[in-house]
Amino acid sequence: MPTLFLSPSVQEFNPYVDGGNEEYYMNLIADAMEPYLTASGINFVRNNPGVTTAQVIRDSNSGNYDLHLAIHSNASPDSIRGQQQGTDIYYYPSSANGRRFAEIIQKNFKTIYPNPNNVDVIPTTTLGEVKRTKAPAVLIEVAYHDNPQDAQWIRDNIGDIARILSQSVAEYFGIPFREP
Repeated sequence: MPTLFLSPSVQEFNPYVDGGNEEYYMNLIADAMEPYLTASGINFVRNNPGVTTAQVIRDSNSGNYDLHLAIHSNASPDSIRGQQQGTDIYYYPSSANGRRFAEIIQKNFKTIYPNPNNVDVIPTTTLGEVKRTKAPAVLIEVAYHDNPQDAQWIRDNIGDIARILSQSVAEYFGIPFREP
C-alpha cells in the first residue's frame, strides 16, 4: 500500500478575512480526507500542527513516504489584499512525479473551483515543502483566504476539497478511489 505524508498548514498566524485561520481550515480539509484515503487503501501520516514547517519537512524526510501533500490557503501582498482569487498548485521543477501529481490535482480541482481558469500549476524552487522533501511533493494553495469570496468558498466546500484531493492521490498511485 502506498503511504502519503499529509501536511495541512501549521500557520495559525495567517488569519482569514472574516475569522478563523489557515491552520484551522486546512486541518479541517485533512480531517475530511482521512475517510477517503482509508477507504481507498492509502496509508497516511499527518504532520503535527504544533510544529514549525522546518520540523514538518524533517518529519516527512524521516519516513519512507511515497508522496508528500502540503495543503495551504493563500494571501495576497498588502497592496492588493483581497483582490486575488484562484488555486495555485506548486511542485519542484526537476520532480517529474511532483509535476504529474500537480497536474492531476489541477485537472480534478477545476471541477469544483468556481473559476476553473484560475487553477494553475506552478514550478517553484522556493517553497521548502516541495524543495526539501525526499518524497515527490506538491503544495496546494486551495484559494485566497484574504479574499471574502474565496475564504467563504473554502468554508463551504471543505468536503468537496477533501474528496478531490483524495481522489487525486488515488489517481496518482493508480489505485481505485473509493467512497468511505
